[in-house]
Amino acid sequence: MAPFYFTQTPQSVCSNSCPPGYRKASLQGMPICCYDCVQCSEGEITNQTDAAECVKCPEDSWSDEERIICHKKLVEYLSYEDPLGATLTSVIIFLSTIPALILSIFIVYRDTPIVKANNRNLSYFLLIALILCFLCSLIFIGMPSNSSCIVRQSAFGITFSVCISSILAKTITVAIVFSATRPGSFQQRWVGSKTPGFISLFCCSLQVCICSAWFGTSSPYLDKNLNTYKDKIIIECNEGSITMFYCMLGYLGLLAIVCFIIAFLVRKLPDRYNEAKFITFSMLIFVSVWLSFIPAYMSTKGKYVVAVEIFAILSSGVGLLSCIFFPKCYIILLRSDLNTKGSVTQKVNMEVRVSLASQPDASVSLNSDDDGGHKTNVKSLGNKEQKIQAENVSKITAKNPRIYVQVPVY
Repeated sequence: MAPFYFTQTPQSVCSNSCPPGYRKASLQGMPICCYDCVQCSEGEITNQTDAAECVKCPEDSWSDEERIICHKKLVEYLSYEDPLGATLTSVIIFLSTIPALILSIFIVYRDTPIVKANNRNLSYFLLIALILCFLCSLIFIGMPSNSSCIVRQSAFGITFSVCISSILAKTITVAIVFSATRPGSFQQRWVGSKTPGFISLFCCSLQVCICSAWFGTSSPYLDKNLNTYKDKIIIECNEGSITMFYCMLGYLGLLAIVCFIIAFLVRKLPDRYNEAKFITFSMLIFVSVWLSFIPAYMSTKGKYVVAVEIFAILSSGVGLLSCIFFPKCYIILLRSDLNTKGSVTQKVNMEVRVSLASQPDASVSLNSDDDGGHKTNVKSLGNKEQKIQAENVSKITAKNPRIYVQVPVY
């Protein structure tokens, strides 16, 4: 019988060596030399053969597919170099030039009836606030910091409260003018150029108090989000107290709803330049945008959260700008025949009819002086209160050109 020879030296092992990226997992009931090779979990590596344990990567790193090397995570935020950030920046700059252009138009045509009729100084103030509303969106773009996180939310909340407060002041002024039926009454004492400023200042002060309480208790701060994506670090602003953030938004919504209700109630008042209808639409757009913002804000992640908030700011700003100022610019630039003192009074000594709810046949004769003043002759008024109301309209018109209330011609 021929002898049997081994060509290789036999090995007494039951498992092969585990390559890098794998660790040894003992088999229950088997000798220690018997094991399985198990790949390291995500975020762990091993670069040794037959490693007993895997090593966890640092928080700012992540393992490659072979689980051999830890790679640095990508840092993500909405930067100016990003295509989305560059596009938003261009849109912001373009939109901010529109209210600046309208402001220059209003300054050039400051002595025309339509500019005077809509409270000239308050319109200037509102246009400047809209410019700031658009420009404050730029703070949301770029590398966040603790200071920018605080400034961007406060700038957004306060500038928009200034806008809505100014529009609310316009609407309340119109409502007060037509409700002041008795000389010396409470409503009549509030008619004047100081009332809109007081309303705007009071409403803005409340928003400043909300922001101060927010920043004093739990202010926004820079945060590195390591959990949303396994291979990315999201540099973002943590709102600190999400409750206070929604309180700030809720206050803006409350101002918009109050303004919407008052504008809706006074939308049919007899005023050629009554902008209540346009204010109603602008507030409807504003509320709709921010109601849509909340679910979108909650469902997006990463840099797109910032993009959603910027989009909401720009959309609501465009809604306010287009509804309130575009019709006026149309009349100023394209329908100058409607922007004259003669178009308001129609002709000197023409008779106009005041739309009083209880007696629609009451009439008033408006006379236009050479210096722009107004004289009123009241005729065929049914009772004393209606006469007072008709006289009050003309007095307010003559004494306060910023309000410039007129009645329609039939």
